[in-house]
Amino acid sequence: MSRIATLVLLACTLAACSAPAPASAGQAGPPEAAESAPAAAAAAVKSGRLPINGVDYYYEIRGSGEPLLLLHGGLGSTAMFGPVLPMLAAERQVIGVDLHGHGRTTLGERPIDLVDIGDDMAALLEALGYDQVDVLGYSFGGGVAFRLAVQHPQRVRRLAIVSAGFSRDGFHPEMLPMQAQVGAGMAEMMRDTPMYQSYREVAPNVDDFPRLLDRMGELMRKPYDWSDEVGELRMPVMLVFGDSDMFRPEHIIEFYRLLGGGLKDAGWMREHMSQNRLAILPNLTHYEMFMAPEMARTVLPFLDGENRAGSWADQVRAGG
Repeated sequence: MSRIATLVLLACTLAACSAPAPASAGQAGPPEAAESAPAAAAAAVKSGRLPINGVDYYYEIRGSGEPLLLLHGGLGSTAMFGPVLPMLAAERQVIGVDLHGHGRTTLGERPIDLVDIGDDMAALLEALGYDQVDVLGYSFGGGVAFRLAVQHPQRVRRLAIVSAGFSRDGFHPEMLPMQAQVGAGMAEMMRDTPMYQSYREVAPNVDDFPRLLDRMGELMRKPYDWSDEVGELRMPVMLVFGDSDMFRPEHIIEFYRLLGGGLKDAGWMREHMSQNRLAILPNLTHYEMFMAPEMARTVLPFLDGENRAGSWADQVRAGG
């Protein structure tokens, strides 16, 4: 991969990164006015647009079951989850949203800001009739998911943050100068990259791509530290990283500790376990995490509230 492509893939790393509802909560579907999704969109059943705070958001809904809001990485769209979408939609009603300026969603004149997009997602869920959802956000989308959960905790039942940190210091230090270079000047050199090619296929105005790079570069150059807000999260949270992610291992562990995890031994009967979880998946980097089946297989049991861990006592009683 060229250095330019590597630099811009860093845009995918933008991240600062309520009590459970009854099983029927949040099941209201999208408005009947929603458009039919293109037949070529695998498993998609509805798609449409919603104007929210000056941004014309595109969404698509597929599958059935408990609702899951799915938020993609920077310079991507919901389509980047393509390899794992069938796994997610087989068990869930997946609400995929193209985030501000990405995919089929307009860029407009508003700066790209994770706090603002968190508010937008709450408004979008309300407009679609969902009282509460589970949320899975990757990278840039993980930052949006974090902000949604902090700012509108009543909307989020369970939260999975994938490859996203809580502060800019979480990145390996060599990443920061490269992130700082992202801007419109890269647009021409990116024409052969998957980021531009996928954008060109669906963007409302493909000529906005240089402006999108400028907006994302502005966001990446802005320092943030949301450590004080991590502990405000009351819903169950799972953190998922690759063992070769672009976040420092120390940052990953600190994130989990701020959530109350890893502070003491769990105990013989798991009596000291946090409700939150940490997964570090082997042989994965930041750049393929979003499409890795291992990621989907890891988060689904957590989002379903399952505990598949057996005990030695159970094994002995069973004669094993």
